[in-house]
Amino acid sequence: MRHFDLAVIGSGSGNSLIDEKLADWDIALLERGIFGGTCLNVGCIPTKMFVLPADFGASPAPAARLGVSLTRDGVDWPAIRDRIFGRIDPISAGGEQWRRENENVTLYRAEARFVGDHQIDTGTGEVITADRIVLAAGSRATVPDWPGADQVRIHTSDTVMRLDTLPDHILVVGGGFISAEFAHIFSGLGSTVTVINRSATLLRDQDEEISTRFAAAMADTVDLRLNTEITHLTPLPGERIRAELSDGSTLEVDAVLAATGRVPNSDTLNLAATGVDVADDGYVVVDEHQRTTAPGIWALGDICSRWQLKHVANHEMRVVQHNLRHEDDPIAADHRFVPSAVFSEPQVARVGLTEAEARAQGIDLTVAVQDYGSVAYGWALEDTRHCCKLIGDRATGQLVGAHLIGPQASTLIQPLIQAMSFGLGYADMARGQYWIHPALPEVIENALLALDSTA
Repeated sequence: MRHFDLAVIGSGSGNSLIDEKLADWDIALLERGIFGGTCLNVGCIPTKMFVLPADFGASPAPAARLGVSLTRDGVDWPAIRDRIFGRIDPISAGGEQWRRENENVTLYRAEARFVGDHQIDTGTGEVITADRIVLAAGSRATVPDWPGADQVRIHTSDTVMRLDTLPDHILVVGGGFISAEFAHIFSGLGSTVTVINRSATLLRDQDEEISTRFAAAMADTVDLRLNTEITHLTPLPGERIRAELSDGSTLEVDAVLAATGRVPNSDTLNLAATGVDVADDGYVVVDEHQRTTAPGIWALGDICSRWQLKHVANHEMRVVQHNLRHEDDPIAADHRFVPSAVFSEPQVARVGLTEAEARAQGIDLTVAVQDYGSVAYGWALEDTRHCCKLIGDRATGQLVGAHLIGPQASTLIQPLIQAMSFGLGYADMARGQYWIHPALPEVIENALLALDSTA
């Protein structure tokens, strides 16, 4: 039975963990799926590469408000798709080949599972052991068990970007960020898009102000139906699908996208065999140092993190890498101010608490909502519906939450993340620096000035 200093299960952020700091360790890297993980192959990177052409495709409507007539004369879906994956696929293949050539790394390309304490069946007929193990096996898309789903092709975010042709009509099911981004991608590129969600709220993890504004904006570009579910799916000629919905309507569509969430891959690893505890919702239990309940086993990324964000996985990877090498002097992961963004139309970004969460904690709140249209760049945009919402703690003068919806939200949020991470009070942030006029960050400046403080 071959023994390793370290075994890493998962080639996303887990692969990034293996660098020159561990050059003198004998390492096993185990990956059952596409090399490079979710973000590179089916997540963050390709989706955002689709968003940019969708932004161009959707530009005639906002341009018209500014007196410019544009038309979307055509969309070459295969060219867009092939440009994106023509870049990503070689990176994935090259990364795998490079790992195969590493002298201190043995790559196993099969489904791994534990068969005993620190014992891993590699899926290749070989069982290995390791002093230290890192669980970085990620998550996977789920498809609800709709009546008739076994008779038709249901796409997830893993497959829908590889379609041969742009669908004339696509049904997107779900109310989270995956649904929001793909609704924008396909509507921006010219598909008719119907979005259904079983609840009355889109982006339910966002502040209520933001989710309400977002739903109103989405309804302008897609056929949005809330409190609606699929009741039956039927195959039609030409791979089309008839979808019967709980609102009594029937749609005939070219594709169905299940954007209903992802689940951690902990259930594929037989973790009970090595003493790793798993929560009821499937996430591996870790402490502040990313250690599991089993000695010598750590976890990072989507398998243990409910944020399911690449930048969180990368942060946890750096924590785990340090703690592997310095078990007597571990560092803790910092999850105080985890930001996120939705690359939809409109963009959404947040960091910290929502107003409801802050009130539930009993914080003495001060809240400011500043419309984009209240600043000069917002006038240039003819913006009437987007905003920056800031939530502060009067007693400390610190921001506890920041929320944006509108153009450049994913970029505008960054100085607010920085302020919260380094303890810069909102009064000092507002008046302790220049704000370029008439740039869009003035909406943040004015929101900061509208907060009051007793500190």
